[in-house]
Amino acid sequence: MRNTPIPENPAPTGRPRMSRRRRKRLTLVIASTVVVVLGLSAAALAFAFHTVNDGIVRSDFVLPQVEHIVAADPGEQNILIMGMDSRVDQNGNPLPDGVYEALHAGGADDGGYNANVLMLLHIPEDRSKTVGISIPRDDYVEIPGAPLGVGYSKIKEAYGLAMQEQLNELVWQNEGELTDQEIYQQARAAGRQAQIETVSHFLGDVRIDHFVEMTMGGFYHVTQAVAPVTVCLNQATQDTYSGADFDAGVQEIDAQQAMSFVRQRRDTGFDGPFLTDLDRSRRQQAFLGSLADKLRQKSTLMNPKTVWSLVDVTQKHVALDADFDVLGFMRIAHEVSQTGAHFITLPIIDFETVDGAEVNIVDVEEIQGIVASVLDGSYFDAPEEDGAGAEATGDEAAGEWNEADADAAAPEAVDETDESAQLPGTARYDSWEEPIQAGSIPCVN
Repeated sequence: MRNTPIPENPAPTGRPRMSRRRRKRLTLVIASTVVVVLGLSAAALAFAFHTVNDGIVRSDFVLPQVEHIVAADPGEQNILIMGMDSRVDQNGNPLPDGVYEALHAGGADDGGYNANVLMLLHIPEDRSKTVGISIPRDDYVEIPGAPLGVGYSKIKEAYGLAMQEQLNELVWQNEGELTDQEIYQQARAAGRQAQIETVSHFLGDVRIDHFVEMTMGGFYHVTQAVAPVTVCLNQATQDTYSGADFDAGVQEIDAQQAMSFVRQRRDTGFDGPFLTDLDRSRRQQAFLGSLADKLRQKSTLMNPKTVWSLVDVTQKHVALDADFDVLGFMRIAHEVSQTGAHFITLPIIDFETVDGAEVNIVDVEEIQGIVASVLDGSYFDAPEEDGAGAEATGDEAAGEWNEADADAAAPEAVDETDESAQLPGTARYDSWEEPIQAGSIPCVN
């Protein structure tokens, strides 16, 4: 096996510079697709359970810095969802040429083994306040164990650093006892261990019961299995980089168009909208909401071709821990879907350049306080009228969000005469800072 370095990912262009104000984001990205695949299609995947279970990639992990590991409560669970930047499947095999063309993101040698999406899904026993805690991928944090001698880096890079270190050791020590595939899978397992341990430590040495990992190609294949998917745009837009070419208004898109839709972060056309990475995150949220609705439809999951396509995605593009109970999680996901889930993004203080890399500077103590309040159920409690909580409003709330805030910020229904409102039940969102409300088709920039 070649001993090659993990490819570097170029810094995204069009990235806005943030002031020292803390901003709130709601982001699902690829990670939410994993929840959709494993949860919303419960009945269909149960039908093919044995096929999935036999072929899926699994690995173990430990959390040595968590002092009191308790056997995972079958009711309450913390699940780390990781969306990978690699352009290969879980076995390291290249994707079909047509998929690379649809991704508009290079080939198998592009990208890297970075966890570009990280979300801790906290599911309480009573399912009343399920919360997805999104962790910005460029947060500058401590990497436990300092793989390849790197003690601090972007949180997303823990996976690739540890994977490369393990790959180096196995290639050097191997005397024909391990196949190339065994070496590769052991290196991937080391990457998962490092990423999970890094996230746990960053969040305050929290308990993580399970992980779900998904590749970029998996997102494309999920969409391909259920397309067309309905989306809505406030303005017409074009982009030569992502291949986007969309009209304004409600429209149905196929899998290739979906990749352009969720990857677009600039407009290269004439008189188009000003877009940034944050608008791309909003696109992904809107699309995944529509995808979830599509998968909830009974007709979608009654199609045998769709079912087996989703099974194939799970086998080739998803990895789970050794103890992850797929059927059990599908039951939990169904229960969660009845009450819905809240999503928060951990706050960022500022952007800085460290050793030539643009990183997010964060307040670790504040981060750990927020996470602790989510896990103990107090995060969404109403602030006291005469206490400090009453002063924590707007950007100073550092990402806190409650139901009253959601009602106040809910956008008005789109004017039916507006170009972006071609169907009833749409809602317009002009800013990525507005939380998307369920129950309507979101029209976004």
